[in-house]
Amino acid sequence: MNVELCYLVMSAALCLVLPLIYVAARTVSWGLTDVVGYPEDPPEVPAWSARLKLAHNNLVENLIPFACLVLVAQAASISTSLTAFGAALFFWSKLAYALLYALKIAWFRTIAHVGAVAGMALIFIALMST
Repeated sequence: MNVELCYLVMSAALCLVLPLIYVAARTVSWGLTDVVGYPEDPPEVPAWSARLKLAHNNLVENLIPFACLVLVAQAASISTSLTAFGAALFFWSKLAYALLYALKIAWFRTIAHVGAVAGMALIFIALMST
């Protein structure tokens, strides 16, 4: 497996792990009965947990174009230092984004998001220049 596919798999794993964390927090806040049911007036969840869910939603939205770019590069047998760096930048930026969002660190969270978009842009540039 090349570097880009490895970072795609790691990004997918991050997408699977984040809900485990915020659902666990919801379970502690609501209780198991309300989590598996449909409470009419659910209690509040911790603010960090709500922000982590938003970070997860952002990852889901960005994982689709990232996966498309990585898979097209794979199909075209394009694996360069630019695509590898772009894939690494995407993953580490999204991991940082989730942590920074949960911790409510706004400016750096935004920088992390821009880093992930830049990672995708680098892969796109590599694809368009071949």
